[in-house]
Amino acid sequence: MQKIKFLLFILVISCRVSVAQELKANVTVISNQISNNINQNVFRTLQTALNNFINTRKWTQDNFAVNERIECNFLLNLQPTQDLNVYNASLTVQAARPVFNTSYLSPIINFKDDNIIFKYMEFQVMEFNENRISGSDPLTSNLTAVMAYYAYMVLAFDYDSYSLKGGDPYFQKAQNIVNNAPDGRGIAGWKPFDGQRNRYWLAENMLNSRYAIMHDVYYNYYRLCMDKLYENETAARAELLNVLNLLNNFITDNPNKMISQFFFQGKSTELIKIFSKAPQQDKAQASEILQRLDITNAARYKDELK
Repeated sequence: MQKIKFLLFILVISCRVSVAQELKANVTVISNQISNNINQNVFRTLQTALNNFINTRKWTQDNFAVNERIECNFLLNLQPTQDLNVYNASLTVQAARPVFNTSYLSPIINFKDDNIIFKYMEFQVMEFNENRISGSDPLTSNLTAVMAYYAYMVLAFDYDSYSLKGGDPYFQKAQNIVNNAPDGRGIAGWKPFDGQRNRYWLAENMLNSRYAIMHDVYYNYYRLCMDKLYENETAARAELLNVLNLLNNFITDNPNKMISQFFFQGKSTELIKIFSKAPQQDKAQASEILQRLDITNAARYKDELK
């Protein structure tokens, strides 16, 4: 019976047999750093427009059932500039993926982009054309370009977690946005020289053949580990150790790549929970590797995986 349920789960994921949109996104705009002299209705209108932009646009050729839509959050935190209707912003993107046979959602993206600037006037139409991404006004177009880029990234990592390199078409869509991104005063995050961890490098890392092992990491982590936890926790945990060893080899050969840090963001609690029930030898091995690979959370691993 378990095998039949699992095959049905994979069939549903593969076929996307219904007609709903792909993303179940919640976009929140925070404007408390903007002067009260500006009508706050502008930002409520912006929030509604962005929610509609993400949730009503068809991003793929596949059809999703309502309960298959990918749950994700976009938190846009605005800061003022000296220019009328122009805002700096950070964007926090979070996405999760359901684990087979459970109600649990496993985090797959938890990333903050601090390099956003855009122009917005109330009731402005959210336009995005993949053949003319920069539009007629780069500052106006930059907001939809950024949102579309991360929509494709959410799709890409989700698809990669179900089939090996299944996300490639959407990584390529994201890279197309990078290659044709708006360019103008203050616009950043699209170029290799804009920093070591930005939109350019995330797309580059996932499409660079030298780093192809990261596709195995994502697929093995979700399909061979997380989806097997309910069925066989011991085997799933052993697969997770294999994933950590793959990551260890990748980071040793390719230090300071964006994708290795990106992978670990938002996963520390999940990793600790999985290995907390492991035999002492496996727990010690996992703790040692995790402290080395995920330095931000090293103290947690050391303390909670004793």
